[in-house]
Amino acid sequence: MRIRPIMLITATAAAIATAGGMATAATGTSTPTPTAHGKPSGAPTATPHGAGSSATGVTATPAASTVTSTTTAPIDAGAVAEILASCLGSEASQYHAVIAVRAPVASSTTDGVVIAVNSANQYVQCESKGHKGNSRSVPPTFINDRLWGTGHLIEYFDSFSAPAGAGQSLSLGAGHYTPDVAKVTISYGDDPTQYPAVMAGGAFVHTAAISTSPNGNSFPPAPYVHAYDADGKEIYNQKTQPTVKGTVGDG
Repeated sequence: MRIRPIMLITATAAAIATAGGMATAATGTSTPTPTAHGKPSGAPTATPHGAGSSATGVTATPAASTVTSTTTAPIDAGAVAEILASCLGSEASQYHAVIAVRAPVASSTTDGVVIAVNSANQYVQCESKGHKGNSRSVPPTFINDRLWGTGHLIEYFDSFSAPAGAGQSLSLGAGHYTPDVAKVTISYGDDPTQYPAVMAGGAFVHTAAISTSPNGNSFPPAPYVHAYDADGKEIYNQKTQPTVKGTVGDG
């Protein structure tokens, strides 16, 4: 059983460029939204990149991390085909991409992500580095009946953060949602600001560049998913609603 944390976003302005039904990029401005600051069980946990201490042996207070960009860029069709082929092998031809974007910052192994789906509505998440793709799950195909939250609205796929050079970190994750969801946003840590996710074909992607202390005294905040209906009402909040189901048949 795989448990995958994820995140969603409240967008004021999210431009999603589509080509052939595939979302390729989104640029959004953040919208401050009051949000509970509690951390639920099952929420993603950020891993410290280092700990600092003073000359007297007292542990230094980690510097605050800040989201510096959530802007994505499209991955061209040729590269998408190569990413899926290297990620999925012989099964790649069974899938078509619905989201393919480069992240605002790259780690040593990841610079973007492709979400694809097959005729059975099974999704895959393939991280990219250039024209190469890989999946953090084995097999990379995700089941689609593990929806969390009241009414089971959201499924989280793989979510992670990784160092992206001195003073920066990459945060990236994905998931899918039911037709009840009109908008997905992501907040980070205790900051109530929400950022729009890229959405298309029943899937969403969230990615951000996070500033961290160059000396390793800070680490990326955990992302939290939020979902809204067509009337703008928040119908899922990862901070306050359960994020884990016991078995596939739960619900």
